[in-house]
Amino acid sequence: MRPYLIVLALLFGALLTGSSQAQSQRDWRTAIRQTTDGAYVIGNPAAKVKLVEYLSYTCPHCAAFVAESKPELLDGMVRRGSVSVELRHAVRDGLDLSAAMLVRCTGPANFVASHNAVFAGQDAMLAKAQAYRPAPNTPEATQLLGLADATGLTALVRPRLKTQPQACLAATADRTKLIAMAEAAFAKIQGTPSFEVNGTLVPGNDWASLKPRLLAAGAR
Repeated sequence: MRPYLIVLALLFGALLTGSSQAQSQRDWRTAIRQTTDGAYVIGNPAAKVKLVEYLSYTCPHCAAFVAESKPELLDGMVRRGSVSVELRHAVRDGLDLSAAMLVRCTGPANFVASHNAVFAGQDAMLAKAQAYRPAPNTPEATQLLGLADATGLTALVRPRLKTQPQACLAATADRTKLIAMAEAAFAKIQGTPSFEVNGTLVPGNDWASLKPRLLAAGAR
């Protein structure tokens, strides 16, 4: 090989190595995008393992899963880029719908923090929700706001909101999208949380049962 070709080959190799290192060092938790049907995807678009989570903000098992899985799933596998997570809202009730809409109104950059905060505050919200009674014939958006205010949900997400809570909860297009997402979810799952790994619905509803399947699929 001619000397100048050797130099070019070495330079090209160095560039590839640098690009590979940059990819491996990137924190993929900050790569967040929304799908056309409204789900949020967190992580490397080229991840070998694509996980879909069907979750509800009023599901205690979902809150337990998020807390248990975070150190290894979000802070490990997703951060390193081997797994991407698509979060699909399987809303079950008014508080769940309010939470999903408000979390989404905090924007992609704040989505994960707001999502985790709502699950962390779930016990207190559920306890307060028991006492909420909307006035008769109250419009749906007003009921959702009243429920969010009464349970502390509004106060929880307000610092990250990109719009006023009442405007967020009055967005009928997003409400319709979430309801359609939930209907599609419950047409294939029995309950929450439920998981798909690379397009296949897998049994189990906790981190202990999901982790081995992710590792077997190539997660690291």
